[in-house]
Amino acid sequence: MAKSIMVQGTMSGAGKSFIAAGLCRIFKQDGYRVAPFKSQNMALNSFITEEGLEMGRAQVMQAEAAGIKPSVCMNPILLKPTNDIGSQVIVNGKVMGHMDARDYFRFKTSLIPDVMHAYRELEKDADIIVIEGAGSPAEINLKDQDIVNMGMAKMVSAPVLLVGDIDRGGVFAQLYGTYALLEPEEQKRICGLIINKFRGDKTILDPGIAMLGEKIPVPVWGVVPYMNVSVEDEDSLTERFSRKEKEMIDLVVIRFPRISNFTDFSVFEQMNGVSLRYVTAVHELGCPDLIFLPGTKNTMGDLKWMRQNGLESAIQKLAGRTPIFGICGGYQMLGSSLADPAGVEEGGCLRGMNLLPMDTVMHEEKRTAQVEGRIEQADGLFSVLNGQTFRGYEIHMGSGTPNQKVPSMCRIRNTLSGEESVEGLCVNQVYGSYVHGMFDHGKIARLMVQALAKKKNLDIDVGAWMDYGAFRETQYDKMAEILRAHMDMDAIRQLLGF
Repeated sequence: MAKSIMVQGTMSGAGKSFIAAGLCRIFKQDGYRVAPFKSQNMALNSFITEEGLEMGRAQVMQAEAAGIKPSVCMNPILLKPTNDIGSQVIVNGKVMGHMDARDYFRFKTSLIPDVMHAYRELEKDADIIVIEGAGSPAEINLKDQDIVNMGMAKMVSAPVLLVGDIDRGGVFAQLYGTYALLEPEEQKRICGLIINKFRGDKTILDPGIAMLGEKIPVPVWGVVPYMNVSVEDEDSLTERFSRKEKEMIDLVVIRFPRISNFTDFSVFEQMNGVSLRYVTAVHELGCPDLIFLPGTKNTMGDLKWMRQNGLESAIQKLAGRTPIFGICGGYQMLGSSLADPAGVEEGGCLRGMNLLPMDTVMHEEKRTAQVEGRIEQADGLFSVLNGQTFRGYEIHMGSGTPNQKVPSMCRIRNTLSGEESVEGLCVNQVYGSYVHGMFDHGKIARLMVQALAKKKNLDIDVGAWMDYGAFRETQYDKMAEILRAHMDMDAIRQLLGF
């Protein structure tokens, strides 16, 4: 049986995902077979496995750090919020249905067999399983139905590292208060405390650590500095949304209320001279060099949001002069109409932005597939992309049909079934595709930025840019290096019996 260690936090955003990923990398570097696990994840950033199954991207990031392929067993339950009180429930990679929060709270313990089956499958090929919790284990109103924090730790007899976030203040209260609200048997599971996101002189912190040790019998096994690394973080708490500085090439992503899979654009953040801004209002938009409409969990609702706040009109005025690129739900918005006869989202029909000649109909069955493709008929500024190949995945509830005779932009192949088809549209420098992740591979992102720079008569050095996959590898190694320097890895290895 695999050894397990669990990373829990005092709150959402304490840094559990990063600490877990860093541990996965360290154990991989030390020669162990390691796998990440999170029984239940709530996120709009998701991924499609080779089998066409859906899982949270946080565990995909951790699997990359561990050097293994993502598996839906790493995240057997995924909740994708559709509104403030309800979520789409995905179990073992497939949509089970939609539930409001109260119904799911009563139902979720019936999923324990699915959780344990997934965990046991991982055990077959792993020496160590790094488990991530969710939110805080001290949510006392939820503890009797818990399957993701101490409930999960109990099911697999996992020791726990408790992570507190000093960057937001009150870290000693976080750690002490969390411990105090746990039951005695739960307190015994906490073997070490981690103070995360520290900036400054650690000696100033030492007296507080000593006083904390007098109040609770758990040692501090690490004071981890704020990690300036570029890996995927929690979609609801990312700091990416607050970046507003403009560079020579200014890219804008419309930040929908239900934005999903904004990781599609992370590759552009690594490029010198390029800014990637997330905007929610017309006054933030300005005159960017390229506008991205990302994926969304509620295409019709988020289109109405843009229509009401004026962003739709502002984007339409820029169309033709400024390239616009829609992915998945953003692609659907760019069309002529959206219809939802089955009430998948909001029901009824809605006029689109009329920037692409396409009509979309929402379906109850979600399309999920990994694909590989080739751009064949892009026009305008991005005609330089013709001939470029890509890999990615589709994950959407509707399908679009052109209402005019226009060429498709891409040819794709389902990597599981081998089925080939055409996909995507482009008209008058408005581009759309259902494929997530198409910018991550090869030269596509680089060529797009070069074309935008050429339009502005700018010279941007692209020679130093690294393949995005190779870049992510350097970031995982950097995380491991930081954790080795600032956490008591000897104590953690002893805890695991290594």
